Amino acid sequence: MDLLRTRLLAFGAVLLGLAALGCGSDDEDPAVPSQPESTIPLLGDDCDPMVPTHCGLPFPSNVYRHDDPDKKHANGKHVVFGATTMPARQDDVHAPADMFADHDGFSPTQGPMTHLPLAKCAACATPYSIEKSLEADHPTVLLEVPTGRKIPHWVDIDMSTENDGLEDRPDQRVLMIRPAERLKDDTRYIVAIRNVEDLNGEVIPPSKVFGAIRAGKLLGSGTPAEKWSAYARRELYSEIFGELEKAGVARDDLQIAWDYTTASKENITRWVVQMRDKALAKVGDDGPTFKVKEVEELDHPELLRRIHLVMTVPVYLTSASIQYSKKKPMDRLNINAAGELEQNGTMDWDVLVLVPKSVQSGKKHGLLQNGHGLFGSRFEGQGGYLARAANRNNWIAFSTNLFGFDEDSVSLAIDTLVGNYEGIKGLTERQIQGMVNQLLVMRMMMGRVAKEGIKDGTGTLILDPTWIDPKVRGYRGDSQGGIMGASYMSISTDVTRGLLGETGMSYNLLLNRSQDWPAYEIMLESGFQFDGVAVQLMLGLIQMAWDRIEPGGLTPYMTEDRLPNTPAHHVLLHIARGDHQVTPFGAHIMSRAIGAVQLASDDASQPVFEDYYGIEQKKAPLTDQSALIEYDFGLKPLPATNVPAKDGCDPHDRVRDLNPSFDQQDEFFRTGKVGWYCKGACNCNDKMVSDPKEEERCDETDCN
Repeated sequence: MDLLRTRLLAFGAVLLGLAALGCGSDDEDPAVPSQPESTIPLLGDDCDPMVPTHCGLPFPSNVYRHDDPDKKHANGKHVVFGATTMPARQDDVHAPADMFADHDGFSPTQGPMTHLPLAKCAACATPYSIEKSLEADHPTVLLEVPTGRKIPHWVDIDMSTENDGLEDRPDQRVLMIRPAERLKDDTRYIVAIRNVEDLNGEVIPPSKVFGAIRAGKLLGSGTPAEKWSAYARRELYSEIFGELEKAGVARDDLQIAWDYTTASKENITRWVVQMRDKALAKVGDDGPTFKVKEVEELDHPELLRRIHLVMTVPVYLTSASIQYSKKKPMDRLNINAAGELEQNGTMDWDVLVLVPKSVQSGKKHGLLQNGHGLFGSRFEGQGGYLARAANRNNWIAFSTNLFGFDEDSVSLAIDTLVGNYEGIKGLTERQIQGMVNQLLVMRMMMGRVAKEGIKDGTGTLILDPTWIDPKVRGYRGDSQGGIMGASYMSISTDVTRGLLGETGMSYNLLLNRSQDWPAYEIMLESGFQFDGVAVQLMLGLIQMAWDRIEPGGLTPYMTEDRLPNTPAHHVLLHIARGDHQVTPFGAHIMSRAIGAVQLASDDASQPVFEDYYGIEQKKAPLTDQSALIEYDFGLKPLPATNVPAKDGCDPHDRVRDLNPSFDQQDEFFRTGKVGWYCKGACNCNDKMVSDPKEEERCDETDCN
């Protein structure tokens, strides 16, 4: 009944306006009305008739960004969809319309998208020709308002779905504009598309509703939403067309245009900063208390022992259940009536500490925290690369599971992908707690452990505090550990230098381009009334929640425009060219977001492998600078479309086991210097295994 009432009121408001102005025919040009109420553009309908082929498009769009009646947001807006705007589950249940009402705008890392029937866009920029997107006649435009700046981007026609509209297959390939840089917070953007051709080489005409908007006319027939939404948006589009014309984009060429506004910095970062500050204040300089759970004395070439600890940390979720269960309420942030995070007891959390044989040398050891891979655990690298790094370069290495994104979170992730809408928020809010747990581990190691050491049950020191230099601290992680490590390195108050292996942002870009994607696609297909458009819309929704903890939301504050009481950070990005699992295109976007340069050899005869738009090149050595370092494995270039790389042997996770990467990370963590440790180029070419310029340990990491 509420939805029907909304539609009737909105429809009535438009009719009253027309009665006052005089209701003309299609060919008349009535006076421009005052700015309509936020419900009027769609007349209470759930779908924007500008894109009649698929509900929810274009996305994101300000037609779903309304005045906030509770005034909880500084900009006075919040996001509310229609009851049936977003894709439905198999049981016809849609995501709650107000699921994102706590967001004051859309994701600054989401690629805006729409549907143009059978589009191919041969003239559009690709990841290899981003500069084309700024040319005067480029088919797509992403315009920052009010500066009028064109945003560099490329265009993906969704090749992750086979539903291309041919041979009786439905047409479900959306056109996605991929910003090559992270967009600004709380900023309005206008999307414009023109002169895109279909598979037959014909320019695709605008929909009848956008055609009417473009012409400034009423539709003569159609549903109320079709007929009147063009009229209701006259003032808005008069302004949109004016902004586009100032940028050299002619109104008459447009196939579609729309606007959307990104979420504010406060809205994205509030909860992780608040939880961080409350938790660190609670545990103090010494960090959490802990108990020894188990000690493994080892006969190992690198390690003396592994120590298994259980630390006690404050919890800011509605429960402290580690294992997800459908029988229990979904974990959410524990927000009190005043709108503040509140502690809800404590939880025990496991930590693994590696004691290398190098402690017997008498040298002081730094503290090295490791981040694990996708839905992995603290045990990654415990006998391999992490143990080698600890022993080779004098580090006490340690790790913990990333709560909400570890092996214990798989069931929740699956449940979310197959249609548990609560999980979209619940999964990412658990990750906020998990990221704070990561910070608490470092605080414990540099505080309590560095002061007192670790004793076993007999009182014997099994980690002597005299082995530790608590002032030398670093974070390193690979794959998910490199991706989410960028978030760690944006919010940490205790670690200012990190290494991010196989990193990138954001997940809505990375997933389709990963060889792991088919498994997630199958889950989405089993839970939803599946089609290619639904997948991209769901990724867009999830990205809005993800921004509050993943690097797309947090990395712009890593060095500049920092979060409150947060130091500047610098990182190394170690990338495997041709990676099958995490596309290096995501690392390039991250590099631009944090101001990283592409590191080049100090040998002028050895240039970098490839130039990248918007990333400056600098020769080693550097000091206190974030840097991108790419390792080559003799593979073909990445596909330009949103599909995984498949050429040759997957180089994912191989860089972390090469000696140059070990030694470069060690010097950087200790001094801030970024040196060049490769033999000319960073080369591990499997097709030239006898090449004397290959890096040390290429043979050991060969995955053929």
